[in-house]
Amino acid sequence: MSNDIKADKILDLKGLACPMPIVKISKGIKEVEVGQVVQAITTDPGSMTDFPAWARINGHEIIETIQDEKQITFYVKRNK
Repeated sequence: MSNDIKADKILDLKGLACPMPIVKISKGIKEVEVGQVVQAITTDPGSMTDFPAWARINGHEIIETIQDEKQITFYVKRNK
């Protein structure tokens, strides 16, 4: 499905440890309009729980998560 998702902003968060990926997505999501999508690429395994919790608390939507042996990619839609 990721081939169908157009990211309006891409955040390379690889190599950053908790809490920095969440700090960076919190800032990055404010740089796009409501309805646009941020692609966040991270290597922090804690992101698998941190990103969904952050999105839920802040009213955003994770529309896709792709995990492979090297990284985790989140597509986050700004809802407000």
